[in-house]
Amino acid sequence: MDLQLDQLRALDAVLTEGTFEAAARRLTVTPSAISQRIKALEEAAGRILVQRSKPVRATESGLAVLRLARQVELLAADTARELGDVDRPAGRPARIPIAVNADSLETWVMPALARVGDQICFELHREDEEHTTRLLRDGTVMAAITSTATPVQGCKVVALGAMRYQSLATPDFVADWFPDGARPGSYAHVPMIQFDRKDDLQFRHVARRSTLPIDPPMHFVPSSNAFGDAVRRGMGWGMLPDLQTEKERAEGTLVNIDGRAHIDVPLYWQQWKLDSPALGKTAAAIVAAAADKLIQPVR
Repeated sequence: MDLQLDQLRALDAVLTEGTFEAAARRLTVTPSAISQRIKALEEAAGRILVQRSKPVRATESGLAVLRLARQVELLAADTARELGDVDRPAGRPARIPIAVNADSLETWVMPALARVGDQICFELHREDEEHTTRLLRDGTVMAAITSTATPVQGCKVVALGAMRYQSLATPDFVADWFPDGARPGSYAHVPMIQFDRKDDLQFRHVARRSTLPIDPPMHFVPSSNAFGDAVRRGMGWGMLPDLQTEKERAEGTLVNIDGRAHIDVPLYWQQWKLDSPALGKTAAAIVAAAADKLIQPVR
């Protein structure tokens, strides 16, 4: 296939921005030029790459070419900065899309990315740590913080450590709903906080105490900070990360409803196998922050 760089950039822009018009604005060309480049790219590939819907979506073949487009663009940006290209100044940052779970994003990831944020632009995709690998597979992101140790095809993996979660609630909530302690059968009717329907941490905690199925009243709160706020306001109990609750646990305003019960969620950094300085700097910043903030295995 004879694939041109401007055609690959057009595909990346269309699928990132969602419309031909927005892609044209990003690349400072006309929508007609974007359409012509996509058509030429599809002719070169010999198949349809995008569904002309709103928003524009990639076909299965389009996802494969999108992955190539983003790899080429990253390497081209690295090379341009190294050469000091007058049309692409050496200081212009590369763009790296990353999938991150909400709790990591709210606690330790942003300080890590800030270390290299003057050199690299990040496009962050919030996704549950058990589902971030899907975004790697379809080419949406170049790297991900995930709970999956098995590398996605074309990727490499680095173990980061683990985030510890405890089953927490306010003292008043515990006194009202668990007067005799958090016994195996006491969870069935107690209000519980869930992040979303992919979140199974609370049920994993209960499953360690009892094999009986439960269907308690649930609040769905799809924000890491708001989830913690719901627990702090006594709306229910939930599994909260130690990184987010150190002060409250020390003050006793949040207590573990089940003694010292906790769940450690292992996290891994998966990224494309690319010899890219920008991607390498990002990985180094993430690994360094994880070594400082996450629970590390005993050696």
